[in-house]
Amino acid sequence: MLSTPVTRYLQQRKISYRILMQNQATASVQEAAVLRGINPDIMVKSIVLRDMGGQYALACCPGNESIDPKKVRSILSTRRMTCASRDETEMVTGSVIGTVTPLLLRETMPIIFDTSLQTNSMVTISSGDKRAGLMLLLQDLEQCCRPAWGNIIR
Repeated sequence: MLSTPVTRYLQQRKISYRILMQNQATASVQEAAVLRGINPDIMVKSIVLRDMGGQYALACCPGNESIDPKKVRSILSTRRMTCASRDETEMVTGSVIGTVTPLLLRETMPIIFDTSLQTNSMVTISSGDKRAGLMLLLQDLEQCCRPAWGNIIR
C-alpha cells in the first residue's frame, strides 16, 4: 500500500481516494495520463508563480491546459508574475517538480483553481510519488485547500 504525506493527510481527514499506479516516472502530464489510463483534463496541474515582490501563489488547472500568469496576477492584484524556479518551487511547497499538489504546502500562499476544473467531479493529484496519482472528488480537494476560483488558463 502506498503511504506518502498526501495519502496520510487524506486518510486522517477520512477522504476517499483511489491510487492510480504507473510502472515508471514520467516527464509530462500527458505521459502520466497515458500510463494511468486517464484523460489529462482530470489531472490537476499545480504551478508555483512568484511576483516581483517575492509573493508566491499556486495556480492549478487541468493537465491539458497552461496557466496564464497575467490572469493570476489580475486575480491577486499584484505585479508581474513569473513561474518560480525549480529550487523556489521545492522550497515553498516541500515537493519536487512533478509532485506538487495544493495540499501540505510548506509555505502559506494563495491557491487559485481555474474554473474549467469544475467540469469534472473527480480529479487527480500527485500522491507525492512520481509513480502514482490519487483520484478524489473535486469537492473534497476544494474543502481541503479552500482555493479562489477564476479563469487563469491561456
